[in-house]
Amino acid sequence: WAAASQPSSGGPMGKVEAVVFDIGNVLLQWDPRHLYREIFDGDEALMESFLAEVCTPAWNLEQDRGRPWAEAVATLAAEFPDCAELIRAFDERWMEMVPDVVPGSPEILEDLKGRGVPVYAITNFSADKFALSRERYPFLGGFDGIVVSGEVGLVKPDHAIFHRLFDGFRVRPSESLFIDDSEANIRAAAELGMHSHHFAGAAGLRSALEKYGLL
Repeated sequence: WAAASQPSSGGPMGKVEAVVFDIGNVLLQWDPRHLYREIFDGDEALMESFLAEVCTPAWNLEQDRGRPWAEAVATLAAEFPDCAELIRAFDERWMEMVPDVVPGSPEILEDLKGRGVPVYAITNFSADKFALSRERYPFLGGFDGIVVSGEVGLVKPDHAIFHRLFDGFRVRPSESLFIDDSEANIRAAAELGMHSHHFAGAAGLRSALEKYGLL
């Protein structure tokens, strides 16, 4: 495969030798609304209130950082006893938040692998939920290296989790392209000298990879 020297917007110059994926909403669809829209029977306002005030993104991030689900659920249910059953659903019915892959993205991953491009991942994901996801979606086992936040106790955009990839798998930041749907994570990657692509769909990603000469 031909590595190119196309710079990303505001990114470093130099050829890209490896591609580093985020997983949630890049390769797999993930949104608690897929579950809670059913639980709340379509009451969008009540659902959004619950997700903003009870099972918040900050609460969920601590599971991504490694907090056990049993502890997370018990602590939150004690704080919001009237919502205990709803809180337990976040853990027990978690896979219902992942309805499918992101259309077109797994095919891009396979195409990169088929061309011999090293592929890696850095993902904010609880360790046990990642294990469940890998069982359902076996392609998640096909990376040349992966850093799962729940396994290392670090979350993006902390630079330290990127260094786990660099150091653990000898990935050179200036020769790698990082793909994520989060602007904060993209900024962190750029600060570390990586090329970056802010993911907004498989078509745009494929076009970017073609410009880099990777597809």
